[in-house]
Amino acid sequence: MTIPASPRPRFYFVDEVATELRRTAASVRWLIHTKQIKAGKIGGRTVVAAEELDRIINEAFA
Repeated sequence: MTIPASPRPRFYFVDEVATELRRTAASVRWLIHTKQIKAGKIGGRTVVAAEELDRIINEAFA
């Protein structure tokens, strides 16, 4: 029996982005502040779309 994988989130919080990129939360906030990462706010919390995280990772290997 195979356990289905949980669906991927539509967005990530700053701490989650930092974990994925192996950076600190402060460095991710700086990247957002300098507009190197596009982000938005939901309920007062900064979020990054999953597609934006993919873009950042793909650009690193381009």
